[in-house]
Amino acid sequence: MENSVWDRIPAEWQAEVDRLIAEERNIQAIVAMREHAGAPRPELRACIDLLIDRQAALAGR
Repeated sequence: MENSVWDRIPAEWQAEVDRLIAEERNIQAIVAMREHAGAPRPELRACIDLLIDRQAALAGR
């Protein structure tokens, strides 16, 4: 998956973000993305785009 925000999130937090998305806890998933992607903090729009991408990826599993 090509996403600069996703690539900046550590693997353990990627798993946590996926878990939150699978539980439909989208706001918490976005908060986790923004907190763990490092500096500079990603824009909200980038996190929403990532959320949509991850929802599609998880639906395909």
